[in-house]
Amino acid sequence: MEIETRAIHAGRQVDPATGAVVPPLYLSTTFEREADGSYPHNYNYIRDRNPNRVMLEDCLCALEGGKVASAFASGSAATMSIFQALNPGDRVVVPHDAYSGTGTLLRSLMQPWGLKVAFADMTNLQEVKAAITSDTRLVWLETPSNPMLKITDIGAVTAIAHKVGALSVCDNTWATPVLQQPFALGCDLVVHSTTKYLGGHSDVLGGAIIAQKESEFFEKVLHIQHIGGAVPSPFDCWLILRGIATLPYRMKGHCENADKLARWLQQHRAIARVHYPGLSTHSGYAIASQQMSGFGGMLSVELKGGKEAAFAMAAHVKLFRRATSLGGVESLIEHRASIEGKNTRTPDSLLRLSVGLENAEDLIADCDRALKGNP
Repeated sequence: MEIETRAIHAGRQVDPATGAVVPPLYLSTTFEREADGSYPHNYNYIRDRNPNRVMLEDCLCALEGGKVASAFASGSAATMSIFQALNPGDRVVVPHDAYSGTGTLLRSLMQPWGLKVAFADMTNLQEVKAAITSDTRLVWLETPSNPMLKITDIGAVTAIAHKVGALSVCDNTWATPVLQQPFALGCDLVVHSTTKYLGGHSDVLGGAIIAQKESEFFEKVLHIQHIGGAVPSPFDCWLILRGIATLPYRMKGHCENADKLARWLQQHRAIARVHYPGLSTHSGYAIASQQMSGFGGMLSVELKGGKEAAFAMAAHVKLFRRATSLGGVESLIEHRASIEGKNTRTPDSLLRLSVGLENAEDLIADCDRALKGNP
């Protein structure tokens, strides 16, 4: 089945009790044992398994082409569980330009715990080779990256990681399985903040890890999740599964709008640079064209007037909402350096745009008005 069909049918079945086409919500925290102590339906307690969560996990496996999956309470909880499954003294290699929360997690929690962390430019394979040493146990990829839209060659970096026996993990939140299939390029694990495009409506928090195959490492991740309790609620799972049903068609709209807006912004005299991998001028355009079927709904712009001009543009938009997060149907704009804090490597002149599903011409007009300073 093609991904549009999988997004609607995978993990779902008609409810045998009522014939309901839409999966019901199972709110029970506990499940009855048989007289002999067994669990005939394979459910015992909500922290272990829940029918809504299982449906979501089965759907995620079908979309990414993985063997097993686990849904989490947030993308950060999923990320943390992967790093916690390593041992003190293990080395991980992470891109400089990754979600700032990942860097904060590593610096504030995992390094004091004993994890060795090396940051590298994942677009430079020589730098990657230098960073991945014999004691490296995990290499983290994020492509397109947040917020600079850098493109990592997933297959090439994964091959380098595998030479030293390290796992390759790809944060596929921005591309989604609609646009990018990391497992087909050799990755071992895929991570998502399901809060973003998979949920798609800015109304639910969640995360997920999908594994290419069952392994001792993934079992350790599941054990950490179970002990720590980083599990989503049944309603969270239900909302994300509902969002996934329209994901392929939403991504087509996000990509189309972002492409139109990026090309318009690229020609504007107030814009110094547009970061969008769908532009032939982008340094990662060739690689993105090979490993992605579309270029996504995210872009960043640097303004010639620096920080003051960036804040001015954000202040004057009307359709774009000045808000954190991304992947919803509404367009958002944000000055990332302000959000990321003291460790930021993001230029002060940069704004990150999550391009929504409004009419593209309306979004262009909104940006045009804002760049002219019109209220």
